[in-house]
Amino acid sequence: MSALLEINGLVTSFDTDSGWVRAVDGISYSIEAGKTVGLVGESGCGKTVSAMSIIDLLPKPSGHVLEGEILFKGEDLRKVKPRRLRKVRGGEIGVIFQEPMAALNPVHRIGKQIVEILKLHEKLSSREALKKAVELLDAVGIPAPEERITSYPHELSGGMRQRVMIAIALACEPDLLIADEPTTALDVTVQAQILELIQSMQQRLGMAVLMITHDLGVIAQNCDEVVVMYAGRIVERAPVKDLFANPQHAYTKGLLNSIPRIDSVRKSHLNTIPGQVASIQDFVVGCRFCQRMDRAQSALLRTRPEYLQISPGHWVEACPQCYQG
Repeated sequence: MSALLEINGLVTSFDTDSGWVRAVDGISYSIEAGKTVGLVGESGCGKTVSAMSIIDLLPKPSGHVLEGEILFKGEDLRKVKPRRLRKVRGGEIGVIFQEPMAALNPVHRIGKQIVEILKLHEKLSSREALKKAVELLDAVGIPAPEERITSYPHELSGGMRQRVMIAIALACEPDLLIADEPTTALDVTVQAQILELIQSMQQRLGMAVLMITHDLGVIAQNCDEVVVMYAGRIVERAPVKDLFANPQHAYTKGLLNSIPRIDSVRKSHLNTIPGQVASIQDFVVGCRFCQRMDRAQSALLRTRPEYLQISPGHWVEACPQCYQG
């Protein structure tokens, strides 16, 4: 089956006072229709930047995609005209942004913000768009949608705002949904409801989902494949069951070992990964996890490790220190 979205050698850079810096450094992965791919890694690893590169929502004028292909239904989005990209963005590709209070316009009622999307992409009349907006709010579980549609974002709880973001993202029944931390700062009950909502919508529409999250529990329960990013690169990529049962890269193992276990001794220390992700200006050419571990083998920091397929669908950045295959 051909992929709905195929990323090949994506390089995204920012123009800074120190010169060009690479936030995303040559990553490749694909998503098939109806499948969910989880993008995981610590803050500062390039997850959101890589996703926003797909639909050209990088901070301007500093952010630019410099290299690679972004093939969506066989069409390279880097080469399409702005008018076509605007049609794709919000229409064929929906986005749930990381912070709904920042993504929603605070001076417009939520109904107006949903209606705007529907009129732009679906060419509906104002009355038709308003009717569908109410139906969307009802579908995402917002009570009394006829009343809530006149509310401003600040009048809603965090969970309600997140549901509004989902309604906007799904308004045009997209082929691909990019969900950037869709359950951030929500309590466990609301988190479960939102993830269930995304799954039910996915099954009904047959859409693909790119799920960006720090929560490995969310990844395990909702994804078909996992892409592990570290310092702008993919260090491991595998089917979800394979990755959790047989992690190969040292960084992936560190992430999994950091998950609290129910059988842990009470009040014992939690496992952590030493150090932190290097600043983007300080990224080395070679293995960046070795850079974090402050390893003495300087040759590992000068040469980029080979990216190998070690079993069907299982890829790993084959640094001799981080992967002992």
